Amino acid sequence: MRRLRMATADGWVMTRRNMAHLVRTPEEAALYFTLPIMFVLVFGYVFGNGMSVAGGADGGGGYREFLLPGVFAMTMLYGMGATGGQLATDASRGVVDRFRAMPVARSALLTGRAAADLLRALTEMTVLLVCGLLVGWEWHRGAGRALLAVALLMMLRVAVTWIGIYLGLVLGNAETVGAVVFPLAFPFTALSNVFMSPELMPDWLGAVSEWNPLSATVAAIRELFGNPGVGGESWAADHAMLLAVAWPVALTALFAPLALRRYQRLGR
Repeated sequence: MRRLRMATADGWVMTRRNMAHLVRTPEEAALYFTLPIMFVLVFGYVFGNGMSVAGGADGGGGYREFLLPGVFAMTMLYGMGATGGQLATDASRGVVDRFRAMPVARSALLTGRAAADLLRALTEMTVLLVCGLLVGWEWHRGAGRALLAVALLMMLRVAVTWIGIYLGLVLGNAETVGAVVFPLAFPFTALSNVFMSPELMPDWLGAVSEWNPLSATVAAIRELFGNPGVGGESWAADHAMLLAVAWPVALTALFAPLALRRYQRLGR
């Protein structure tokens, strides 16, 4: 119990350190919060005026309401690049080695990074929701379900944060992390239900899309927000809410121990 309290306290110190770094580098903060706004505006207006939703609304607000939940989830996914890049920068500058030599909990650096990323993601999500409302997106099923949708998005962010932490420790270079994250994340975005309903895809591609972890979160939050694009003819489509919880839990359970093990091996 005493070790747990110490690890929690050390993790909080590291969280504050990471948040302070963000405040002291306004150019990074501007990038973090400008990118979600650009996602909403570009995808909302460029795609939102000329595409349709399977079995439902056409163009304009209809497609925009279909699209915006996907943009929310996509923003959470691409956040792993910033997480991995910052940790790789710490590793390349010897910051990780210095913390390893200090009398702090071994897990504190990583849990502090994960907690700081979650706090940043909550701020990003607030910006996204406001921007979504400004471009004509709405939620229709009450504040409670909307908050539950945000909770699912945060679960997805926690999972991809640990993937980003693992990549940062393995690659050890921010530029390399940036070069790897986009090719890794792009297929999950393209082969998902973010931009198009799986019903409009070829059968085999639709099946891949429905079992995509990103698609599970997007389908679940569309249902919670009351936006179009819900449902389907497969087990994955009918149980999107279950998969939206199961996928992040499974990914976190896989990559958090891998990241901790990699961190313990550094410098050996």
